[in-house]
Amino acid sequence: MSYRAPVTEYQFLFDHVVGLDQVSATERFGEATRDVTAAILTEAGRMCEEVMAPLQRAGDEHPAVLENGVVRCSPGYVDGYRAIAEGGWVSIAASPEYGGMGLPMAVTTAVNEMMSAACLSLQLCPLMTQGQIEALEHHASDDIKRLYLPKLISGAWCGTMNLTEPQAGSDVGALSSKAEPNGDGSYAITGQKIYISWGDSDVVENICHLVLARLPDGVPGTKGISLFLVPKFLPDAAGNPGVANRLKVVGLEHKMGLHGSPTCVMQYEGATGWLVGGEHAGMKAMFTMMNNARLGVGGQGIGVAEGAYQHALRFA
Repeated sequence: MSYRAPVTEYQFLFDHVVGLDQVSATERFGEATRDVTAAILTEAGRMCEEVMAPLQRAGDEHPAVLENGVVRCSPGYVDGYRAIAEGGWVSIAASPEYGGMGLPMAVTTAVNEMMSAACLSLQLCPLMTQGQIEALEHHASDDIKRLYLPKLISGAWCGTMNLTEPQAGSDVGALSSKAEPNGDGSYAITGQKIYISWGDSDVVENICHLVLARLPDGVPGTKGISLFLVPKFLPDAAGNPGVANRLKVVGLEHKMGLHGSPTCVMQYEGATGWLVGGEHAGMKAMFTMMNNARLGVGGQGIGVAEGAYQHALRFA
């Protein structure tokens, strides 16, 4: 499907509605000048029009598939994601300390809306990663930040959010996933998670899962839940993907309009993970990612509506 990125409209909103000039007058966002944001909107719009929009139909007609335990994404998605990562579109609001641009969330939101209009299935991947980046920035140890944030912010690795289980949907406190201390500062994570967006793929070299699980002394309900970072491949001494962790994809869900997005059923079989935030404080840490995702999903709704409107207008 063809798509025209509404760059002029977003620039108008920045200039006359959002008040981005007032934001850029602050010390924190001093680099968010009109010239910078205009260049970002223009380049992101071009990428959405030329790279992402053509992938919308490919993802719908040739969905992601699970082959021998590995997810193969829709045709063109590897190159499409590479364009997102190399363009820096994952990193707009991330901390400059770890390679991010450090720009206001409003800029990220505008770019994400355009990406959602162009190809929602593919846009879900960086959206999940952006939420994980924010959660790690706020709650992870310095060691985790130094190792994982540069990889996530650059787009070399991507992130997921693991809450729901077959028996624990709205009632997250009913989860049964367990975390056992390994004695070396890491934990063995065991359990099953469902509806995991981009739980596996062939577009990145490593996937980092934020997983809610219960420690042996965790009380029932949400107050006894902790949060763990569980990578698909355990980083080696140089910080590169090493041996495979004890986790796997056991199935794919199929969502209307999101066939190109691999929605995974994840099985953790004593997978090695590291605590993020305090013990039994997992919900607080996970809510940082969840709230980022909520904002992102709201932007997705606007983007999808814009894309649908343009498509309907051409048809009419």
